[in-house]
Amino acid sequence: MRRTVIIGDIHGCFDELLELLDEVGLHPDDLLISVGDLVDRGPAPGEVVGLFRDRPNSVAVMGNHERKHVRGIFSYAQEITRLQLGDRYAETVDWMRTLPYYFENEHVRVVHAAMVPGIPLPDQKEEILCGATSGERELTTLFPGGHWHDHYTDTKPVVFGHHVTGRRPMIRDGKVFGLDTGACHGWNLTALCLPGQTVHSVAAHADHWSNAKVQWQLPVLKTKSWRGYTWPELAEAIARFSPSPDAAAHDWLGDLEKWAAELRSSFPALVTAAYRLADELSADEMRRHPAARFLFQARNGRLDQTSLARQCPTPARTIDLAAALGLPLPKPPN
Repeated sequence: MRRTVIIGDIHGCFDELLELLDEVGLHPDDLLISVGDLVDRGPAPGEVVGLFRDRPNSVAVMGNHERKHVRGIFSYAQEITRLQLGDRYAETVDWMRTLPYYFENEHVRVVHAAMVPGIPLPDQKEEILCGATSGERELTTLFPGGHWHDHYTDTKPVVFGHHVTGRRPMIRDGKVFGLDTGACHGWNLTALCLPGQTVHSVAAHADHWSNAKVQWQLPVLKTKSWRGYTWPELAEAIARFSPSPDAAAHDWLGDLEKWAAELRSSFPALVTAAYRLADELSADEMRRHPAARFLFQARNGRLDQTSLARQCPTPARTIDLAAALGLPLPKPPN
């Protein structure tokens, strides 16, 4: 008999997924469904996506983590996934755009996060189905002090993920199934098999999210556009990331802080260089010079460190001015 096998939030836990499918005894003609959140936090998002893309009879619904990638909303988890996928990232996101926000057949409904009871799935808001922040807020307003599934009374079962239920799935009356059992946090990965409503779980190999946050901190830090930060933003970011358990990331941030301090300490030399050039060049030569604005300010006696700081609020502006004035500056950490 063809079964429907529904998997809770996988979050890049590919080895656990393979173990779970082996535990389930997945057959080629079984329908495999993911509740969404295939990616982010775990070690192998590309492999998880590849399995659902390549295997016939497989469906993944849109999770809030896929939606973040589709919409270009990046927090730390998405930055890590982008690096993990590398050259495959863009086309993987294109595939994510095709994901449905729900699955329904005559036996079951599957959503990532929630649905409003009594409203047909095609009429539900995407933000609620996938667990977007705005959808979560709306559910809180609709069901104050409770949960949407407390009000679910339909005879057709509904299966969802998104909210970690603990090491065990949440099962109520054979009609409501919450399958996110925290695989990426070191707990379990869970599947529901229909018909029969049998549940299978395998233990996670590690707290993958905690490990990923340390392992990928330095690579993620190196991708940030530090040159475009304002000086206060730069100082705040360095302070925020510096208490790192990764020694390499901690040292790199220390080098970044030193580089920023050396850039800011170059302001007196930049002012001096501008005054020197203003004395040496003619008005026509200054107009053609890439630092013309600063040179004319110097010639008129209006350039000082305070005004320079206002006009060079970022490392990038400071570096550009130094290059225009022919002054060497320290290189940022590699």
